[in-house]
Amino acid sequence: MSIWGKLIGGAAGFAIGGPIGLLIGVAAGHLADNVRSRGSRARIKNSNTATRQQVFAIALIALSAKMAKADGKVTRDEVNAFKAVFKVSQKDMKMVGKIFNQARKDANDYEKYAEQVGNVFRSQPEVLEEFMGALMHIALADGNIHPKEQIFLINVAKIFGFDKQHFELLSARYGLTEVEDPYAVLGISENSTNQEIKNTYRKLVQENHPDRLIAKGVPREVIEAANDKLARINNSYSKIEKQRDL
Repeated sequence: MSIWGKLIGGAAGFAIGGPIGLLIGVAAGHLADNVRSRGSRARIKNSNTATRQQVFAIALIALSAKMAKADGKVTRDEVNAFKAVFKVSQKDMKMVGKIFNQARKDANDYEKYAEQVGNVFRSQPEVLEEFMGALMHIALADGNIHPKEQIFLINVAKIFGFDKQHFELLSARYGLTEVEDPYAVLGISENSTNQEIKNTYRKLVQENHPDRLIAKGVPREVIEAANDKLARINNSYSKIEKQRDL
């Protein structure tokens, strides 16, 4: 069963609680009162991989919807990018669409969703990076970043604990910046030694392997951004490798 099928079952709302659990219940048409009574500060009962993946998936749907609405409209390109990122089957599209539509009714309450997912993955910044990467991928869907979408992304990054420098690093790794600097993608300086470059590259490849990210809570259905980032890391290293004849 896909992660969407598990969410549609509704039990995830009880386990997750808070704004994310409430969104599941309201969209599903049940559990809403039970989840609401647990309050916005409700904690996850357990931290197993399946539950973390559910938090990741629902929060990403919610924040994607709210970001798409940030500039006042939701374009067809953004909807198509959303479908591509989430790998939603035709069977599950109706329910996922309900969650998306429910979330986009109010674009001003996105911070509470970001805070909840940030708390769940606070000790796993690489997972929060993937979350940001998926949001950036969707923001780029219509070919440009609206100023309000840029502010949205910066604010979510801050809630996740990423400073300005880290945000710029993620922007380079996920293609948000117009000019691709291979050194910026790897997070190193042009003054770095050859050995430092090799060590950084090996570490990044290990940290960003899809199987490792899935084990930490990134759903298989949303791993596309991770693959794109890894490809950009590999391409950047290849450019530096040729420049320096490594």
